[in-house]
Amino acid sequence: MAVSDNERSRLDDAARAGWLYYIAGNTQDEIAKKLKVSRATAQRLVSLCLSERLITFRLEHPIAACMELAARLTEKYGLRFCEVVPTDAAAPTAVAGVAERAAALLEATLRAEKPAIIAIGTGRTMRAAVEQIAPMDCPNHQVVSLVGNISPDGSASFYDTLARLADLTKARHYPMPLPVFLASDAERQQVMKIAPVSRVRALAEKADLRLVGIGQFDLNAQVFLDGFISREELLEMLRMGAVGEVTAWAMDADGHVLPGGTNKRLTSVPLPIPAKALTVGAAVGPSKVVPIRAALKGRVINGLITDEATAQALLKG
Repeated sequence: MAVSDNERSRLDDAARAGWLYYIAGNTQDEIAKKLKVSRATAQRLVSLCLSERLITFRLEHPIAACMELAARLTEKYGLRFCEVVPTDAAAPTAVAGVAERAAALLEATLRAEKPAIIAIGTGRTMRAAVEQIAPMDCPNHQVVSLVGNISPDGSASFYDTLARLADLTKARHYPMPLPVFLASDAERQQVMKIAPVSRVRALAEKADLRLVGIGQFDLNAQVFLDGFISREELLEMLRMGAVGEVTAWAMDADGHVLPGGTNKRLTSVPLPIPAKALTVGAAVGPSKVVPIRAALKGRVINGLITDEATAQALLKG
C-alpha cells in the first residue's frame, strides 16, 4: 500500500525525534524545543519511531530531506556514495550521526563474503565511527592504516583507529609504523624504502574502500593543535593556500595537493587523484565546509558522509 504524504511526513518527524533521542542523546524536553512541538508530542514521536522500527541499533528510516540533499550532492559532485544525517542545531559540530553512518558503511563492507581491503584514516570522527562497530569475526578481510601511528613525542597516536578496529573485527591489520611527519624530505625518502613500510603502502593502494576524515587548515587545524606541525609551518602552509587536509595531505581550495611545505615530510599514503577506489570522507560542521568542498572539487574523495547543515552549505558554493 502506498504511503501518503502525511504519513511520510509523520514518519520523517518520528525518525528525526528518534535520531535526536537515541543517537544524539537529547532529552524529550530538548527534542520538543528543537522540533517546536509539545513534550507530549515529542514523547509520542520517539515512541512511534521505536514501534515502527524506524530505529533499532541505528537509524533505519531515511529522512526525506536528508535523502534529497544527498541526491543533490551526488549529482553536483558526481559521487559514488553519499549519506546525509540530521543536524543537531544545539551541537552543529557533533559527530555522533556522521560516525554512526560511517560505522554502518564499515560494517556492511566487513560483513560481505568477498574479501576486502579497507584503508582508514585517523582523527576524532574515525575513532568515533570505529567505537560504534559491533564485534564480529572477519578474518578474511584486511584493514590498513593510511597514516602514521606515532605522535610527535614518540607515543602511539591517541586517534589511531586501526588497532581498535582490528580488536573488534578480528581482521588482519597493518599499521603504518611511522611518525606522521619526519624531520626532512630526505629522511622521508629513506624511510619509504624500508620493506615493511613499502608493503603497507602497497596494500593501502589496493584498498577497496578508503574511509577518511577531512580537516580544516587554519589556526584551529588539528595537525597544529595536536602538535604535529609548528605555528611557523602552519603559517607557511596558509601562505601557500592550504585550506584543508585529508590524512594530513594539505590541499588548496581547488583540491590540489600542495607540492611543498609539510607535505614533503608527510608519511601518509599518497592520495590517488582522481580517487579510484570508493573513497569516503566523513566530516561535519561550519569549519569543514571549505575543506570538504576542496576535497570534492579536487576529486580527492568520491563519497561523503555529512549532516544537513553542512550539505546545504556545500550546495550553495
